[in-house]
Amino acid sequence: MAYSDTIKLVVGDTLPELTFNLKDSNTAASGATLDVEDSSTWAPIDLSGGSVKLRIRKVGSSTVLSTITASVSSPASAGVCALVFPSGTWTAAGTYEGEIEFTKSDGNIQTVQDLIKFKVRDDFD
Repeated sequence: MAYSDTIKLVVGDTLPELTFNLKDSNTAASGATLDVEDSSTWAPIDLSGGSVKLRIRKVGSSTVLSTITASVSSPASAGVCALVFPSGTWTAAGTYEGEIEFTKSDGNIQTVQDLIKFKVRDDFD
């Protein structure tokens, strides 16, 4: 399983805000030549009318612990969205993984292949 860089957090954290740039690795960005190994050449995914969610589970588990809906930035055609962690997202130390899921306005779903890894340590309190 491929992961992005690990995001390090503390139990109870509600920040940082995470920003995602969703891109299509099969379509060249305007003015670029498509290179499947170079994400800077990929076209943004148009998020108009759709929704983006981050689903989180503990590594090694199949139980989804939290689903967080991202806010789509304007213009939606740029493929950018952001989210903050609601209170209660990080209640226990451990290693977690998240997947980004885009649901189009017609109900079709596209999930990002690479997972996001979160390492959460206990708070001092």
